[in-house]
Amino acid sequence: MRTVITMPKNLFRVALPLFVLILTGVFTGAAAQGLSSGIPGAMVFERILVKINGDLITQTDLEQAQINALRTRPVPPQTDVELQRALLEVTPDVIVNTVDQMLLVQRGREMGYSLSDEQFDEILEGIKQENNMTDEQLLVALEQEQGMSLGQLRRVMEDQMLVGQVQQDQVLRRVSMTEVEALEYYETHPEEFSQPATVMLREILITVPAEGGAFNVARDNLARTRAESALARVRAGEAFEAVVAEVSDGVSKANGGLIGPIALADLATEVRARIEALGVSEVGEVARTPVGYQILKLESSTAAAPAPFEEVREQIVDNVFNERRLEALNRYLNTLRSEAIIEWKDDGLERLYGEEVASR
Repeated sequence: MRTVITMPKNLFRVALPLFVLILTGVFTGAAAQGLSSGIPGAMVFERILVKINGDLITQTDLEQAQINALRTRPVPPQTDVELQRALLEVTPDVIVNTVDQMLLVQRGREMGYSLSDEQFDEILEGIKQENNMTDEQLLVALEQEQGMSLGQLRRVMEDQMLVGQVQQDQVLRRVSMTEVEALEYYETHPEEFSQPATVMLREILITVPAEGGAFNVARDNLARTRAESALARVRAGEAFEAVVAEVSDGVSKANGGLIGPIALADLATEVRARIEALGVSEVGEVARTPVGYQILKLESSTAAAPAPFEEVREQIVDNVFNERRLEALNRYLNTLRSEAIIEWKDDGLERLYGEEVASR
């Protein structure tokens, strides 16, 4: 039986997660190594797609990144046609993210960051504890399930740490949002924080059973007569809930016919028109519905209104701060891209890369 390794949570609290590193490949380092073909004296070198400040991204790196991207999709491709379409969709984003990750890793190394032996040991302990493994079991599982050595795992973990540290130091600490700015955003975007108009209703429903799926005039007339009689009793002064309990066929009968609260915008146009014509505590006319005859009473209503600032403050801070963070991150990445020596070996990928960067 194969063992699926789960990684411990919060190994590094990366404030600006740009990439999800799936532990099935390494984008840096291994790409520069020749791979033995199995023939004595022969070496097969991987196809290089792009060189970034001297580091390489190869065809294998790109393919592995594409696989990782496809794995994040809720529904995997089922046919060759779907696979080709999915690859066309993910590849522009994949190639930019792969280049950006390499740039961030390189900058992290320039800044002197590295993964210490103590930090890596802590990661390994976390993996072993979460999976209830010994050292030997971890090594076997890494090889069988992830196709990785301990050295490759360390490289992946170090790259992840470097990306997080650079983003933390060069992006996150330069982004802020004050209480005054949050309030200004709230006041200038009221539509984003509006609570919808809602209604509470009571209903009397007289259903019209179908006979063999066919419309039956006699049954329909009987149901309408029962509904009109129920309405007359309510109009004569009987409590709506009492009439519900006696004659209604609806599932709301057990609750005195009570339905809601319901957002007006969620109601069908015809039903909404009937309700909007009523005042609170007023009872509408008998109306035909797909299942029978219905009488509605407007129990209560609330008008659309903005949510109080105190209730949405955190939402504003999170949303706006995240927008600013992404903008700052993209500016920083643009700087790294402009300073880097990027040598493309594939014209098609260079074109995709340029278009995707421009779209961001």
